[in-house]
Amino acid sequence: MLRPPRLASLVASNSDILAALGAAAWVVAADSHSDAPGLEGAVRLGPDLDIDVAALSAARPDLVLASLSVPGQERVVQRVRDAGLEVLVLDPISVHDTLADIRTIGHAVGLADRAEEVARTLDAELDTLRLPFSAPPRVLVEWWPRPIIAATRESWVTDLLERVGAVNALADRAGRSAPLTLDEVRAARPDVIVCSWCGAKRLRPEVIEARGLGVPVVAIHESGLGRPGPRLLEGARHLHAALESLVPA
Repeated sequence: MLRPPRLASLVASNSDILAALGAAAWVVAADSHSDAPGLEGAVRLGPDLDIDVAALSAARPDLVLASLSVPGQERVVQRVRDAGLEVLVLDPISVHDTLADIRTIGHAVGLADRAEEVARTLDAELDTLRLPFSAPPRVLVEWWPRPIIAATRESWVTDLLERVGAVNALADRAGRSAPLTLDEVRAARPDVIVCSWCGAKRLRPEVIEARGLGVPVVAIHESGLGRPGPRLLEGARHLHAALESLVPA
């Protein structure tokens, strides 16, 4: 019998995908942000942008999974390649890309059928969350408060909002994310602001409320919105719940 591949994951979204595929036990090394179940035996490599490449090499992975969904990860990828390790680099900017990445990882680790099932189920469940707005609410998803950084057009957030019947308030702004002034936030005319700060130990929507924009603020953990993987369903469900009250009676 062939042994399962020894895998390493450098970002939490890939770890979540591997866990959904039932391959978490095959992960021999992972970044310190990954919190998917089943990674207890994995060597921790530090934050996704400061990977300990020596420790990664010592874990002897057959395949390293990286993702450019984390800005700056390309520098880590180069260091890993320089160490002679095989790397699969994902680069999702939409929900469609995320579904494709699940299938790509499944094929790479020998779990193509399971990946197809996971991707199809995620897609179908997202379809059930669309709200019947006559005018889609404008939602701004904030990744960081100082400076304000929010998701722009080339983000899976744009697609995810569309799946629940809303629109990204920054959909006319190019890029995956952008720093904003308070005046630029105001000019985006959001109906709702989502506090989804990446890497924050505690979300503080009151910080956003204190800016005086008079816009409802909801908190959704970055694990549901900031990771292009199966946990986007969690984020979509929270968005659905937060926006449901805006549907006309």
